[in-house]
Order: sequence, then structure tokens, then C-alpha cells
Amino acid sequence: MEDRNIPLLDCPVDYLIGDASGKIMNEYGRFPCKIQCGVYAFMVRGKAKATINITQYDFNEHDALLLEPGSFLLIHEFTEDALVYYVLFSSAFLDKHNLMGRMTLDAMQLTNPVIHLDEQYADMACDMFHLLLKATNTSILSVDKMVSVFNILWSSYAQEGRDQQFDSDTQPERCVVIFQKYTELVCKHYREWHQVSQYASAMRITLPHLCSSVRKASGRKAGDIINEAIMTDAKAQLKISDLTTKEIAMSLGFDNEAFFYRYFKSHAGQTPKAYRNN
Repeated sequence: MEDRNIPLLDCPVDYLIGDASGKIMNEYGRFPCKIQCGVYAFMVRGKAKATINITQYDFNEHDALLLEPGSFLLIHEFTEDALVYYVLFSSAFLDKHNLMGRMTLDAMQLTNPVIHLDEQYADMACDMFHLLLKATNTSILSVDKMVSVFNILWSSYAQEGRDQQFDSDTQPERCVVIFQKYTELVCKHYREWHQVSQYASAMRITLPHLCSSVRKASGRKAGDIINEAIMTDAKAQLKISDLTTKEIAMSLGFDNEAFFYRYFKSHAGQTPKAYRNN
């Protein structure tokens, strides 16, 4: 199978069906990007590491992923033997057919957007993609039919994710629940809430309790997670937009461009201008 170009931001057409090797996927690992389209991806073979929003995930053979518009994606590495099938749905397509709301991640997906398909479901997924690839650029596929394809992909993904969640015999520790809620809030509010205390207040728990729970559940400092979200967004904007440093700073909740300049340099080891030109 030949590699197909995967748009970094939005899909230029209503939908795009394709496959990509590990080699071409690694081309997208140079900097974080913000996905404006809906993405369904299926790992046929190989392994990969990628950060989605503020969490790093491992991908293995027969793993499936659903990404909602607005997600940040940073690819770290794909093995050379990797093969990925994907379907992209443009933001215009999702809006037109009132599908954007269905792409919104629920608590289960925020916890882990990667689900593993057993051998039977994996074989069915491969067969489905083979048919879709054959039907691409033919009169067999239409926009209306791709709405049905979206619904099939979304519902099967959501059901499999719920089944895997409820198959667990043990309830997550309290610290894990707090950490999951915290990361969910960070993804929503990192542009206006830069202090951990603001999240503790929203969660109605004490600041020490939040910090200790995050540390216990993830081994990370609560403040580092906020910084990572801000930096991911800043890096993506510097690479994929023409906005000035001041405009980017303002969009991330910094009233002072000089402070953002120092903040970025302290976390990235270089100035925003140097990062953009590198």
C-alpha cells in the first residue's frame, strides 16, 4: 500500500480514507499540531508513542483511536514496520451533519482514548478499511453514506471502550479519579487558569490534597501538567500559524508579552522566535 498525505490540521475535503506507514507518520512528529478534523485511526501492525493533549500513550497492534476536533497531537515515534488505517472527517462535514457533539470526549475517553480490539474485531476492522479504500474515489461512497460510516465507527468505538472499562473488577483509587478530573479540567481551562489553586477550588478540594493525589497517581507535579498544556498549545501556534508572539501570548492568557517570552524560554530552552524559525 502506498503512503497518503495526512493533513496536519483540518481535512481539505469532507472525508479522507487512507493508510500510512511508520515512515510517513514519523514525518508528523516534528512539533505538536492541533487537529481540527475528527480522526479515527486503527493500528494494523507495529508500535508507536504519541502525546494526545497532555498525556503520552503507547500504541500497539490492533489499537484504535478516536480524536475529537481541537485535540493536540504530538507523535514521538512509529516503528518502521507500522501501518495505520485512518478516516478523517473535516470540521465542516461534522458541523453540517450535526456530528460535532458526538465527537466530544466523555470521561472514559479522556481517561484513555486508546482502546484495544480483540482478534475478531481487529479482523473486521481490517476488512472494513479494505472495502473503504477500494471504494474511495468511486461513486459507491457518498457524503450521506460517510455519515453512516461515521456513526458505525463512533458507536463501535464507544461501546468497546465502555465494555473494556466495565470489564475491570477493581474500582480506580481515589487519587486516580482526582487526577483524571484534574487533567480534564486542565484541557478545558489551561488558557485562563494557570494556577493549581484555581483547579483545586473548582474541584472543591484542598490544594495539598490535589497536589498529593496528582503526584501519587501520575508521578508528576500538578503545575507541570498545566505548563505542558500551555507549552503544547504555544508550540503548535508558533509552528502552524502566522500569529505574532503577542497574539499567541494573549490567546494563552498572558497579559504581558515579555512574561510569556521568559515563560516560554524557561520551559523550551529557547525563545519563541528561535523555536518558530528552527
